[in-house]
Amino acid sequence: MMRNVFLTGGSRGIGAAAVLALARAGYNVAFTYHAHPEAAEAVAAQARALSPAGTFLPICADAGDSAQVCAAVAQAEEALGSLQVLVCNAGIAQQKLFTDTTDEDWHRMMAVDLDGAFYACRAVLPGMIRQKYGRIVLISSMWGQTGGSCEVAYSAAKAGLIGLGRALAKEEGPSGVTVNIIAPGVIDTDMMASFTDEDRAALAEETPVERLGTAEDVARAIVFLCDENAGYITGQVLGVNGGLVI
Repeated sequence: MMRNVFLTGGSRGIGAAAVLALARAGYNVAFTYHAHPEAAEAVAAQARALSPAGTFLPICADAGDSAQVCAAVAQAEEALGSLQVLVCNAGIAQQKLFTDTTDEDWHRMMAVDLDGAFYACRAVLPGMIRQKYGRIVLISSMWGQTGGSCEVAYSAAKAGLIGLGRALAKEEGPSGVTVNIIAPGVIDTDMMASFTDEDRAALAEETPVERLGTAEDVARAIVFLCDENAGYITGQVLGVNGGLVI
């Protein structure tokens, strides 16, 4: 079995950690980025150092644009061959009162965080169905499970990913394709740049394991669900949250 991955949003945070973890596990990875070309090239260089025989291809694409996602998948298939794994990680976040949320805010959140996964799944699935094998992992959030105050648009988009993943798992199971969702808790990435040290300490104290999560914590869960041996796990939401949501 070839081990080729298409991952969205791989230039930083959880996505970058996932690219490196997949490289260590022996996968080839084509990954998208949108606004950070230097960071994407740096991630690819690190992955090549970890796995010199592997192929690691950064592709510029807006996850919220259907044509760009389809073109990126085609480029990945041309470079790697058939794809066995899809990781939908690209996302944006916004903290804002619901009553202050504009139409533009709402539509952009849905476009990147939810529509992007739809576009990527639709583009990758025909190849997976033909080969009767595939692993799809969608990166949601604990707010998709519980809802977050001042993050209504984000919570709605991430909840949509959970519904998408569960339904798609039922539809594609007979074709040998598993679909699972990871719901990270409070992960210490640049999405938390606006949080004060006091905020971080309070969140760590509130978490049963008494620390914030790391991008690597989530990346390890991604690699697990991508493996051939995870074939009897599908339609599940895996909380990587230190016990914050049980």
